[in-house]
Amino acid sequence: MGIAVTLAKHLLEQGVAYDLVPHNHTENALASAATSGLPPERVVKAVVVKGGDGFKLALLPASRHIRFDELRTISGQNLDIANEEQVETLFPDCEPGSVPAIGGAYGLGVIMDESLAELPDVYLEAGDHANLIHISGKNFKKLTEGCCRGHFTERY
Repeated sequence: MGIAVTLAKHLLEQGVAYDLVPHNHTENALASAATSGLPPERVVKAVVVKGGDGFKLALLPASRHIRFDELRTISGQNLDIANEEQVETLFPDCEPGSVPAIGGAYGLGVIMDESLAELPDVYLEAGDHANLIHISGKNFKKLTEGCCRGHFTERY
């Protein structure tokens, strides 16, 4: 499949250059990092969360997991993980379980873990289970500008 059409269009509109990084089929961002030989701290996973005002993406390194108490405090909302059916309706041009970490492409707000803020470059799910996109840290910062940020993760 490659990159999801919605994501590719958004990156083009934002003037963001990217490289497509193919890899063996995987089921999650941590496995994508491992099979691609990438540091898991630079592979961004997106977790769809839901709260009183709808759905958002929580962005964090593949090497970490969410501490929901901290996420709720930072966001000021009672957030929980969205179910698979809800996620699939939000990302109709993506394979189930492959969520690109660019909320703006899909009209979703973003809450980003502060550990991603100053990376020189990042890798994101492209919309399938066999490709990542590689973008500069500068462009990632541009795409997440103005989002809610804080420390809400811990290492596995």
